[in-house]
Formats: sequence, C-alpha cells, structure tokens
Amino acid sequence: MTADPAAEAARTMIIERTLRAPRSALWRAWLDPETLPQWWGPEGFSCRTSRIDLRTGGEWVFDMIGPDGTVYPNHHLYTEVRPEERIAYTLLWGENGPKHADAYVTFEDLGNATRIALVMIFSSEAEMQQARGFGAEELGQQTLAKLERFVAR
Repeated sequence: MTADPAAEAARTMIIERTLRAPRSALWRAWLDPETLPQWWGPEGFSCRTSRIDLRTGGEWVFDMIGPDGTVYPNHHLYTEVRPEERIAYTLLWGENGPKHADAYVTFEDLGNATRIALVMIFSSEAEMQQARGFGAEELGQQTLAKLERFVAR
C-alpha cells in the first residue's frame, strides 16, 4: 500500500532555521545526554530526564516543565542516528504513551552556519492543526534559538 503524499503533507510541519554555528558543535549539543536537556524546549521551559540513550534504538524519557510549572511527559524513540546528518525519532505522549508524531531533524553544513530542518509528521491532520493552534512552529523556532545560544556560550 502506497502512502498518499497529499495526506502526509497535510500532517507535516517543517521548522527550519539557519544557526550561526558549525554543524559539528550543534550535533554535539544535540547528541550529548548532558547537554540536550539543558537547551531543549521553548523559552521558559526546562527538562527533567528519567532516561536518556541518544543512539539508534535508544530513547529519551523526560518531562518538559512549562514556566507555570505544568509538566508535559515526553518519550522519544530513536529510529535513526546518522552522524552530523540526521536524527529520526518517534514522539510519544509520555513513557510508552500513544504516538504523537514521527520526526526527524537534518543538519546541513553551510560552512560557518548550519541549516537545521525539524520535520514532524503528525498521526492525524487534527493533531497537526492542534499543534499549529498552540503555536508549535513558534515554539520550535524558540527551541532552535536556544540551541544556537547554548552553542555560542
């Protein structure tokens, strides 16, 4: 059975940003279990990690904690880690919870800068619209800006 490209496009969100940092530095910050939780998430959010294993077949079980103290349980299952090129993972609502989306991030070397594309293919068009409604694109841009600041320090 072939997937319907139009239906998949209706469920896909792409967040792109060019960061003023070398690809290798951004990759290290993303794939280091000590540093990823330090910058991951939008402005004002923090992460509390239960387990982290950032490799193909690994996982990251964590809570994102909002500025108001609201806890958002997350579980990423890593399906592909291709050094300095691509990370693919499945997003679950909490540990072993329902699937939210399939996602991948790519790192394009531009010399002294890197173009990052974060792509999320949501489980349904309704979930995509819900994510868009709460500002997921802007929140994703904030997350990538935090990564850029983290690497620059």
